[in-house]
Amino acid sequence: MKKVVVLGFGNVASHLISFIQESKQLELIQIYIRNLDKIQSESLKRICTDEFTKIKEADIYIISVSDNAISEVSENLPFSNKFVVHTSGSADLNILSAKNRRGVLYPLQTFTKNKTVDFSEIPFCLESEFEEDYNFLHEFALNFSNKIYKISSEQRKYIHVSAVFVSNFTNHMFTLGNEICKENNIPFEIFKPLIQETLNKIDVLEPIAAQTGPAVRNDSNTIKKHLELIGNEKIKSLYLNITESIQNYNVKKL
Repeated sequence: MKKVVVLGFGNVASHLISFIQESKQLELIQIYIRNLDKIQSESLKRICTDEFTKIKEADIYIISVSDNAISEVSENLPFSNKFVVHTSGSADLNILSAKNRRGVLYPLQTFTKNKTVDFSEIPFCLESEFEEDYNFLHEFALNFSNKIYKISSEQRKYIHVSAVFVSNFTNHMFTLGNEICKENNIPFEIFKPLIQETLNKIDVLEPIAAQTGPAVRNDSNTIKKHLELIGNEKIKSLYLNITESIQNYNVKKL
């Protein structure tokens, strides 16, 4: 059974902690957290510390904090030559202190507290300095998912910016659509089959081939009507910019 210490208690860390707690192959022996008041669970409180000097011996130390804090946390670890990984999509492996063996365990998913995820469906992007550590990390990650990818820090940067487009920006579009629905007393749930079908199509088609709508059809009359309906000038500008992007991109690619 692999002994694990998790440093952090944010969105990603809390999901990892919950999974490890339920695993029969992994043992969560400690959580490091700066503010112990954030822990509500009595069972978790018993294995928490806010002192680096009290961090216990483990097989792997997972730093799952904000990107800005990774370097500081890794520098403060009171040991050397242990296997320490971070979970960031955008931070380089070298942001970790060189006094320990370094790696990356990046779950490519959007995490929100109190919203469960199916780890078996999550791709894990792995990186390490040494082959022996990679083999250990690969075996460790298989406890979570079979979707394992060996990804360099450089590749991971592009994965992360792509993830912003396909997840964060897409969700912002849902937010704007939902606001328009609220303003006009329309239930947003009627769009869920449309959203699901859009996702289903890219299982069998490249996204560019799945593109539909007035922009790709160059339906100027519909575009004009939409712009007349949008009162917010910033959202109107966004609509125009995305329309232009779709038109220019599809002309070049198709």
